[in-house]
Amino acid sequence: MNLDNKLENVTIVGAAGKMGSGIAVLIGQEIAKLKIKNPDKTYKLNLIDTNEKALNGLYSYIKSQFVKVAEKSIVGLRFMYKEREDLIENKDIIDAFVEDALGSIRFGSNLEMANNSKLIFEAILENEDIKISLLKKLNQNCSQDAFFFTNTSSIPISFLDEKVGLNGRIIGYHFYNPPVVQKLLEVISGNTTLPEVKDTAKELGERLRKKLLPANDIAGFIGNGYFMRDGLYGIEEVDKLKPSYSTPEAIYMINRITQDFLIRPMGIFQLIDYVGVEVFQWILLVMNKHLKDTTLHNKLIDLMVAKKILGGQNSDGSQKDGFFSYKKNKMIGVYDIEKCEYMPIEEKWKINMDSKLGELPTGFATWKNLLSAEDKDNLLKTYFNNLNSDTTLGAKIAKRYLERSKEIGKELVKSKVALSEEDVNTVLTNGFFWLYGPINNYI
Repeated sequence: MNLDNKLENVTIVGAAGKMGSGIAVLIGQEIAKLKIKNPDKTYKLNLIDTNEKALNGLYSYIKSQFVKVAEKSIVGLRFMYKEREDLIENKDIIDAFVEDALGSIRFGSNLEMANNSKLIFEAILENEDIKISLLKKLNQNCSQDAFFFTNTSSIPISFLDEKVGLNGRIIGYHFYNPPVVQKLLEVISGNTTLPEVKDTAKELGERLRKKLLPANDIAGFIGNGYFMRDGLYGIEEVDKLKPSYSTPEAIYMINRITQDFLIRPMGIFQLIDYVGVEVFQWILLVMNKHLKDTTLHNKLIDLMVAKKILGGQNSDGSQKDGFFSYKKNKMIGVYDIEKCEYMPIEEKWKINMDSKLGELPTGFATWKNLLSAEDKDNLLKTYFNNLNSDTTLGAKIAKRYLERSKEIGKELVKSKVALSEEDVNTVLTNGFFWLYGPINNYI
């Protein structure tokens, strides 16, 4: 059965979440294109989620995204709708596309909606017990030629296949957040993943215009294999500062070093907040279990989760409080684990902390400014040369961080998680929007 046939009936479970909703937009627009070409065929996109309140908001989100897709693709859509003489103005074409796209979608919380689907996307919580339970229910009720694409970012695919009994009809299809924007798609085949499933995954990824990057089936894969260890190292650096600074002070300082001194889009603790402190813990648990690596654990993370300081995003996209508290997505406080409250980031306090770190090295430019710079590589090289010669506290810690980053990247290749150093760098520059990969000559 070819991909066009598979796309006649598709299900996304966990559709109201931040990953599932993005996947729904991507698959929905592909189904809409097929519907325009084949108006006599029936297409179904089943969007399933147990959170019915979130499902209500999902309709509005998907509709708004379809409008954006149509506006950007108006030239191609005008050609696709060339037989429709009633569609004259651009607005008419946009409305027609949105109507066609929404017309195939069914919203609900009942798993039975997926029974006749040939392609099923799983995008629920990164909890292996819950995923296995869900996949077992789907496997019992769906046809035996259904393919399962799991958005897991850490759980080995072979393990899921063995526990569920899918007989190779499953593949890891790890979209990066947000799926509508992110080009990177990490693809993980298990030991038994069928060739036809791999072929379908490849063809679909190409249609979605994603950058497909293979990772070996080792817990955490490339993205989280790097990110978890990077985050844990950030906490190690906090611990090194604690004899001289309070926990909120140390968290602020390491976050600033990893954003400004290393010229990343976010500091490490802001990134953990974005992903979710609880999600960070879940992934550590998975990796700890499957890799039998007790270093993949952290008491501070456990304490944060125990105190319900979970991070993540609200349904409107605003940032929930985690290591930092936020107002309009701007950091306004740092969590004090000892006092169980947020310490305000006041300007005087911030200036004092920044002075402890020292001035940024000569040649510094923000991540945002360097992102569009034509001579970005030369500017980065000059900046890091200056960083290497600086002796400020911020520069010293930044240099240690660069060294550890390279070690983590190289270990992913040595342990055969990644096929090459280039693949590690590709994940970080595409999936995390870094300006440079961790395996570099800057240090």
